[in-house]
Amino acid sequence: MRDILPDVEKWRSRGERVAIATVVRAYGSAPRRPGAKLAVSEKGEMAGSVSGGCVEPAVVESAMEVIKDGRPQMLEFGITEEENIEQIGLACGGTIHVFVEKLDW
Repeated sequence: MRDILPDVEKWRSRGERVAIATVVRAYGSAPRRPGAKLAVSEKGEMAGSVSGGCVEPAVVESAMEVIKDGRPQMLEFGITEEENIEQIGLACGGTIHVFVEKLDW
């Protein structure tokens, strides 16, 4: 959290709403472990990472929805044998669950 805190404080000082995405579970060869965070401002600015880049666009999209409606979301990303590389997922073969919530303080 410390690595995203300066950006979050900057956005909040400008009066912007913010969502925080947190890896809550990771299985297999996942790029980030539980506790990894990505902060997203209502303008789409980002700080931190939940996947090293491979699913960040989908997480940002979810974060923007959460900022607007206030309803948290639980996301799951991974690649199964039925999926292909064109779909959103982790190319590394692992699975992560990401909880996205609006920051209220």
